[in-house]
Amino acid sequence: MPLSISFIAIILGVVEGLTEFLPVSSTGHLIVFDRLLGFKTLLASADKAELFEIVIQLGAILAIGVLYRKRLIDSLVAKSTETKAGRLRTNLFIAFLPAAIVGLLTHKFITTYLFGPLTIGITLVVGGIIMIVIERTTKEDDRTIVVDTMSWKDALVIGLAQTLSLVPGTSRSAATIMGGMLRGVKRAAATEFSFLLAFPVMIAASGYELMKYKDLLTRDVLGMIMLGFITSFVVALLVVAWFVRYIQRHQFIGFGFYRIFFGAVVLALWAAKVLA
Repeated sequence: MPLSISFIAIILGVVEGLTEFLPVSSTGHLIVFDRLLGFKTLLASADKAELFEIVIQLGAILAIGVLYRKRLIDSLVAKSTETKAGRLRTNLFIAFLPAAIVGLLTHKFITTYLFGPLTIGITLVVGGIIMIVIERTTKEDDRTIVVDTMSWKDALVIGLAQTLSLVPGTSRSAATIMGGMLRGVKRAAATEFSFLLAFPVMIAASGYELMKYKDLLTRDVLGMIMLGFITSFVVALLVVAWFVRYIQRHQFIGFGFYRIFFGAVVLALWAAKVLA
């Protein structure tokens, strides 16, 4: 007996909330779970499924807005770029630009050719290996930069690293955090900046997509969408709070091995034609 659409909406909301800010690729997980659960088939509309995923992503983004509201508001209203809040606003803007520009130029190509299990499986495995190598070959004690001491060049490097996450399975948080760490940003600071950067980046990306599908926001899908939105928001709140504590004492090696394992599973399912 097929699962109900409401139950699947909750499952996908949990998946989004769990994976959006961890370095494991929420897009990759959503595409895999969507296909395994037959979500698009049940809805009989790929566009409605896409709209649902956009809205639950907004739910996860809202969690960042709530947890980091003071930091974000202070940076937004800062009158001087010489203050810590002002420099943060400048750095977030600089880091935002590369992915925004490249995303606009390559959006159609990526969504047409790269949103599939093969791409996701490969990028999960490759990204996991890179993550392990970075943690094994660099030392946290050698990194000295924190969010308040980041320069515009540091922000630009992180922004350029973020463009890699346009490829499904890469993970926006993985790309920005690892890019920051390679630049000399301390692990916790790179993670915090990744969270803060997620807010403008994902609001812009989700807003762009939402405008495309706004006509599909009809009464018959609103209940399902709100169920996924609330689930994603609550789960993301819990995950971000836990993750901030976790990275104070742990490396990302465990996430690297998880990516390799999950990527191998995705590739196996693709080879077996379970994931078309």
